[in-house]
Amino acid sequence: MPRFKDQAICIRHIDWSESSQVVVLLTLEHGKLRGVAKGSKRVSPSAVQRFSGGIELLTMGQVVAVSKRTAELATVTEWDLENDYHFLRQNLRGQRLAMYGADLANAMLADEDAHPGAFKAVSDFLDGLAEPDWQALALLRFQWALLEDCGYRPELGRDVRRDGLLGEAKAYTFDPVAGGLTIENGIDDWRVRRQTVALLRKLSAGEDISNANADSVGRANRLLCVYARSILDKELPTMQVVLNGG
Repeated sequence: MPRFKDQAICIRHIDWSESSQVVVLLTLEHGKLRGVAKGSKRVSPSAVQRFSGGIELLTMGQVVAVSKRTAELATVTEWDLENDYHFLRQNLRGQRLAMYGADLANAMLADEDAHPGAFKAVSDFLDGLAEPDWQALALLRFQWALLEDCGYRPELGRDVRRDGLLGEAKAYTFDPVAGGLTIENGIDDWRVRRQTVALLRKLSAGEDISNANADSVGRANRLLCVYARSILDKELPTMQVVLNGG
């Protein structure tokens, strides 16, 4: 991959040295990029000009980088900050949800595999966390969009075990292996209320869910979170913020 410029969101970073960082950037056109930003933490005028004073977690900017097939990490040469999502520093719950979103995107996406839909999902999610009253809905839309973009859209209309249309029931069960609803009961299934299914179906159809019941939104968020956990076959530490009431 030659030198390129792209819009990016920082979803992970660590200090590599006193003056440099290793970052994971979710880019719009080039997918997830792991790179080293040498000199990004320096305070000299030239370094500040190239890196906007450093690359911070959960920020968006324009990145310039060079990626070589023979190198494990790309070389990040420039970072122009566009959005620092300052409101996340003022709302602890919003910040924790944003961290979950970054972790989930990092875990679900392969390196250098373009996913513009996932990039939009993360970007919209961060914007949606600005208003505390709408954070749960923003989380629900994000989880659904990311799962769908990665090819794990839950099946809500057909019984994943009987391969037929789902009949009306007071409650359903969700088969995490088959990735959808069934009216049968299995050992590893999760029980799902009819109201939660109705909400997810509206979301799937692109209908307005802004007036959704808060309890149903919370249950739907937990369902999609444990579905993602099953897909990954591990629990991300940040999943607890969702499972405990996100």
